[in-house]
Amino acid sequence: MTQVTSGMRAVLSVPAVYDLFENVVGATRCRASFVRDFVKPVAGERVLDVGCGTAAILACLPDVDYCGYDISEAYIAKARRRFGARGHFVAALLAEHSLEHERPFNLVLAIGLLHHLDDDEATQLLRLCRAALAPCGRLITLDPCFDHAQSPVARWIISRDRGQNVRDADGYRRLASDLFTMTAVHLRSDLLRIPYTHAILECSG
Repeated sequence: MTQVTSGMRAVLSVPAVYDLFENVVGATRCRASFVRDFVKPVAGERVLDVGCGTAAILACLPDVDYCGYDISEAYIAKARRRFGARGHFVAALLAEHSLEHERPFNLVLAIGLLHHLDDDEATQLLRLCRAALAPCGRLITLDPCFDHAQSPVARWIISRDRGQNVRDADGYRRLASDLFTMTAVHLRSDLLRIPYTHAILECSG
């Protein structure tokens, strides 16, 4: 199991393979639905995308002031090639000093990130996201989720995800409940072409 997971991680670290895999399972449609139904961006807003990967979400956004962070230099390089001046792309881990000279963001996105982090790491990340937000800003995350009503196939697929910290809806909500005054978790099982359950965590205040 470890060898298979490590091998898959190595393959998906190649940007072209990562994007191809996402397109096969329907990630383009997933991103479009996620933006339409939950992000609801407005042109001119400042958007911080933490763990942005190749910044594919930017293709679904209007003319926003976009800043994407990812630790993969290869992913960031592809984002710069594809989107150029449409965004600011940083190959680094988001940290407190990263925000020192930034104006507050209207939206902070963390897509497919929390389920790779244990509770302490996730709480630290959410604290950084909270600090990055404008007073009326929103944090929105998207991750695989376990749910008692999901199909056995969806549960099996999710259990084999590269992330080792997939949670149920309450687990994601608890991560943010002490940091934000408003938290909500929405479950969707129709975003991909394969059986899958997503949790969308929305936080503000």
